[in-house]
Amino acid sequence: MITINNLRKTYNGVTVLNIAGLTINKGESFGLVGNNGAGKTTLFSLLLDLIEPSNGEVKINNIQVNKSEAWKPLVAAFLDETFLIGYLTAEEYFYFIGDLRGQNKATVDALLKEHTDFFNDEILGKKKYLRDLSKGNQKKVGIIATLIGNPEIIILDEPFANLDPTTQFRLKKIIKDLADSKNVTILVSSHDLAHTTEVSNRIVAMHKGEVVKDIYTSEETLHELEAFFAV
Repeated sequence: MITINNLRKTYNGVTVLNIAGLTINKGESFGLVGNNGAGKTTLFSLLLDLIEPSNGEVKINNIQVNKSEAWKPLVAAFLDETFLIGYLTAEEYFYFIGDLRGQNKATVDALLKEHTDFFNDEILGKKKYLRDLSKGNQKKVGIIATLIGNPEIIILDEPFANLDPTTQFRLKKIIKDLADSKNVTILVSSHDLAHTTEVSNRIVAMHKGEVVKDIYTSEETLHELEAFFAV
């Protein structure tokens, strides 16, 4: 599904990402952990062709992402609030994304109804521009927007940040359901080791731009990661 070969990103002579090879399989729930500066967001930006690699390639379904746009209908992502359109209301934004992904209003409304609990009556029908929502509510909008159009791959950067405990619980259920029931490939980056371990069947840890651990989750995974980052 996703293959990475000899991928490197360098800024002003400093290498911030260097991955010889990495494959993420279809239907995998993939967690990415690491300290600030580990290269997590850089990796996601390269996966989404938001920045050019200094060397190497990323392929999605054998399509090199910086050479063709044919992979884009397969992928949805929310990295931060810059993915939103601040002067739209939540409903306007959802319908805009739906239009881009060939979904009519009724289909989008059905999806929104399905996730009413996730919104916690704080977003829909409030006639607020996205720029005026809290960081947490902006994140809720961005996350649910990734579900529109039934993408095969969803990429979320720090999805648990700024969310209250109840919403975090509901988000974990959404992620698990997508991976388990719909065979969607989910990539989640987070500083929260416990949340990431709970929703991922495979976790990669990064340090200074390199992969230092690649493990399938078990009952011991959280302790292993805590021990690694405690050093």
